Amino acid sequence: MGRYTGPKHRIARREGVNLLDKQSGSLLRRLNIPPGVHGKKRKRALSEFGVQLREKQKAKAIYGLLEKQFKRLVTSVQKKKGETGEMLIALLETRLDNLLYRLGLAKTRFQARQFVTHGHVLVNGKKVSIPSYQVNVGDEIALSPHMQEKVVLEKEQAFLPFVVQEGGKGKLLHMPKREEVQVPFDTQLIIEYYSR
Repeated sequence: MGRYTGPKHRIARREGVNLLDKQSGSLLRRLNIPPGVHGKKRKRALSEFGVQLREKQKAKAIYGLLEKQFKRLVTSVQKKKGETGEMLIALLETRLDNLLYRLGLAKTRFQARQFVTHGHVLVNGKKVSIPSYQVNVGDEIALSPHMQEKVVLEKEQAFLPFVVQEGGKGKLLHMPKREEVQVPFDTQLIIEYYSR
């Protein structure tokens, strides 16, 4: 599967969201200015479609997905019974690369994705090298012993209620709910975009 390898600050500025979760002053100062030479001049009102498109692009950029993969996720959620927005967030949050980041075993989602693709992640003791692998409730996620020696774990990170971390291992306790995860996009607008 492909992935975006270009400048991440450009996407962060286009969407107005801090994708890297870094507190660098240069990015935070310019976050509300669109990228490009004429970024400051290009302030215009978005149509309803434009607002929906921006929310979809924001979600894709945060989780590092391309269009085909994201559309497949949304259409699979729309076929199921239940609250569509909450199920979409649950599917995005239980991806292996995202859970590795949420457990503090990687500093960013991009680093977590690299750990997975390079084969440094074990799920229930077996090596998994697919970043989009859907983790089930009760699955144990760990870095390989070789990587545990090299990686500095995030000690001060506030963990979310649906995951627990002990040492270099973590576990998914239950499927995440919307109120447990702070996401900077509106799932309803995304669903409306794909319902056209």
